[in-house]
Formats: sequence, C-alpha cells, structure tokens
Amino acid sequence: MSDLYTIVCRDKPGSKPTRMERLADHLAHIDTVFDRIKIAAPLRDDADEAFTGALLVITATSIADARAFIEADPYYKANIWESVQVDKLGMSAGEWVGGKPW
Repeated sequence: MSDLYTIVCRDKPGSKPTRMERLADHLAHIDTVFDRIKIAAPLRDDADEAFTGALLVITATSIADARAFIEADPYYKANIWESVQVDKLGMSAGEWVGGKPW
C-alpha cells in the first residue's frame, strides 16, 4: 500500500548553472514517474530571483522507496542539492484534505 511522502531538497549555493544544464534530463525523468507525483514544485527566494530547492509530495511504500525515488532524479545525480529530507506525510486538516476533523 502506498502512502504520501514529502521530499524537501535544498540547493547548494551556486548550483543554478548545473540545475539549468540538467533541466531537460530532469523533466524527462519526471515524465517517467509522473503517476507517483502529487505535487512537484521548485522553491524560490522571496524576490523570485533564485531557486532555493524543490518540494515534492509523492506516493511511496516506505521512506526507503521515497528516498530511492529522489535518488533516481538527474538533479540528485548532478549533486545540486545540499540536503534532501524525506518524511511520511500525515494529513489531518486543511483545504486539500476536506477541512478539519473537529
């Protein structure tokens, strides 16, 4: 059974040139795993001038499966991220989950 997992990646300083060089490979990869992606979004600075990382919510069977998912990404292989945090997502309240349970 699949659950939802969050993946938060933080870019290394100065990684934008590599990010842009590998963009086509990254998007081609995303096409191959699109059925597992609930949301994928680049993170930007407040001025919307620079990339700061990426946020994904995906389906996976375990944290190990979610980690394997991100490690297959060309951006991961290009070593543009300073950190990658993977967590199981517990949904309890909000617009996306139909409000609040109380």
